[in-house]
This record gives sequence, structure tokens and C-alpha cells, in this order.
Amino acid sequence: MRTFLGILALGALAHSSPSGLGKSPRQLPPDFDPSTLPTYNGTGPTMLRFGCNQLSIDRIDPLVNPGAVPSPHQHQIVGGNAFSASMPLSDIASLSTCTTCSYSDDFSNYWTSNLYFRARNGSYKRVPQFPGRFQPFFGNNSFASSTNGGMLVYYVSPGQNKVTSFPPGFRMFFGDAALREEPSGGYNLSTQTCFRCYNAPDFGGDEFRPCLDPRVDTMHLPDGPCFGIRSNILFPTCWDGVRLDSGDHKAHVAYPVEGPHIFDGIGTAETCPPSHPVKIPQVMVEINWDTTGFNDPEEWPEDGSQPFVLSTGDGTGYSQHADYVFGWRGNSLEVAMEAGCAGADCPGMATQTMQPADACEVPELVGENYSGWLDTLPGDPPQPTPTGKGKGKGKGKGKGKR
Repeated sequence: MRTFLGILALGALAHSSPSGLGKSPRQLPPDFDPSTLPTYNGTGPTMLRFGCNQLSIDRIDPLVNPGAVPSPHQHQIVGGNAFSASMPLSDIASLSTCTTCSYSDDFSNYWTSNLYFRARNGSYKRVPQFPGRFQPFFGNNSFASSTNGGMLVYYVSPGQNKVTSFPPGFRMFFGDAALREEPSGGYNLSTQTCFRCYNAPDFGGDEFRPCLDPRVDTMHLPDGPCFGIRSNILFPTCWDGVRLDSGDHKAHVAYPVEGPHIFDGIGTAETCPPSHPVKIPQVMVEINWDTTGFNDPEEWPEDGSQPFVLSTGDGTGYSQHADYVFGWRGNSLEVAMEAGCAGADCPGMATQTMQPADACEVPELVGENYSGWLDTLPGDPPQPTPTGKGKGKGKGKGKGKR
């Protein structure tokens, strides 16, 4: 546990000034004393870290485009099987019969855009995902390191009676699917959305907290080849205490007055604004993309620019976003946020094995092909068949579990 706390300290100190207005540069941490940090001892902070297997890949979005089949762009989804093109403002846990997450009381849904490789000849191939890093200090996290696609999910609470759990029906959104350049005003969100370029095999370069290492973390997609790319997306940590949702799915939540909270595994907000006075758990999702099969320079653009594109059609990466619909059963998340524990096996929290999680799925509503090499990005209008160095075209419908 001391090792883990040391890593947390590195992340906390890496962002030594508040993440507020402007573009404060991120710095690597100085020396630190981990003995001064709190421990996950049953009374202090809680940090859940758990895996969620793939539920589906589909071009639907019940938050931003409710009822639209298809929606404008494709997503990869994890969580409970109540997920559909439309989801009511009600207790999602009561509508689900299974979940792809290791905490078996979590029927929430989490979804993000997919990542594609665009070959020099203009054809596309979906980038597969790989499981999260096995971390011994998180206890029994073998589920997280063996998922089939999917993502890691994190929840943080500073301690007992420090945050308010989400009510049934709550949902929120982070990001902007139309964004194509780094925002020039407002909060510095570089600590809230980033891509980590692994610089060596086996999670090489993964040394500091998410979005806090300028050597390997960028808001945009990495410029050069990587041994895998990791996406991290963090949600706001203050709530107005009234609305379950809002028109843009953002206005009912907010950042602390000191600015967006970094991911340090021990805190969420110092002070919430009067308009959004309720402190809520910090939720973060993490996706690992296996880009190693696409590092052939002969397949990259001739000018050497990076070839990856999000399913939003964005080759910059600034449109990275995530959606969240709360669906923990009963008061199970509240219990977890008070548990003072870390990882995927907090005392008193029900878990499941991979077998039932892998069996949980929902039917694909759009049913478009996303396997193999494709002439167009899913959602794009049809284009002429590319010619040249391409490696072929996809055949048959994808299964949503790869």
C-alpha cells in the first residue's frame, strides 16, 4: 500500500497549482514523503478501481441523441443491460438483469467514442482494446486485467460523510463531440481528458497519475507511434443537488471553485460553488487502445502525421468525451464511498466473476459492420472503394464483444 500512496503523491504534486482558468504548465513532481499521506484503512478515502467488460458497440446515444437509431457516431458501451437508444430518468438498476462490471451491484452505463486507424489508402480499421494494468496494491483486480474490450472505472471519495452519492436517474456528460482544437478559454481541462502514449511494451511510461505527465500525456492524440494509447476522462465533482439531468447534460454539474480536481485517488473538491453546492464522487473512465498493430510507417500518412481518428470523425482527439448514467443498486455506491477502501474488492461490496459479466450483452440496434478493413468510418456517407496499399475490407457484421 505504501507503494500505491507514493504513486498518488507523485500525481498530486505533479499539478502543484490549481487547475483553474488559463494554461498553467504541468510539472513533474519533486521529492515527497509518502508517510504524510492518508491510508485506505476503513475510515479514510475510498478509491474504487474495477473493470467492466464490453457490453456492446453501437451507433446510439441515449443522452445526446435519445431515440435516434442510428445516432451521428459510434460508441463502445459497458455496464448494465438496460442500455438502449432511450433510457428513462428512473432507477436503471431496477431495469437491468445483468452487468458487465466486476462490482455486481453496478448497473450503471458508461460509454465513449471508439478509436479507428486510417490507412494511407483511406481505409479504416477499428483499434482493439486491451485490459488494464494489473496492480497488486489494488487487491484482487484480476477481472480488470482480463476484460474483453471495455474499460476501467474509478470512483473516489475523500472519506466518510464527504460526498453525496448519485440518486437514481442521475446522468452526466463530459466533453464536446464537435471540438477539433484545444480550448483557448475557460478552465484548463488537460487534467480531465488526455491520451497517454505508452513509450515501451507492458505499459511503458505509466509512472504518474492520469493526465499529469507531460512527457507522455496530451489532450490531442499522440503525434508518433506508441506501444498502446490510453484514454482517461474525468467527470465534474460538484452538483446542484436538484436536477438529475440538464439540457446539455452538463449544467447540473460543475467544477470546484479552485478548478477541476486532478485525479489523485484521495480527493474530489475543496469547495463547490454556491450554485452547485453538493460534492459528488469523482468518476473517471480509462480505456486502453492496442495501437501496436498499426505502427507500420508505410501505412501512415506520407507527411508523417498521426493516423488515428475517433469515431466522431476527429483526427485531433479533442472531441474525446464520455457519458454516464448512474445505476448502482440501492445504497451500494453510498456504502462503497464510506468504506475507506481501494480497488476492486472492498469489504461488503458484491462482486462477480468474468463468466456472467462476459455473458451480459444487449442486441445491436444499428447493426453496421465495424470489423476488418472498412471503406468509410461508421457514420460517414459511402465513399468509393479505396485503392493502393490497403489491407482489404471488412466482411460480415461485428459481434460487439471484440
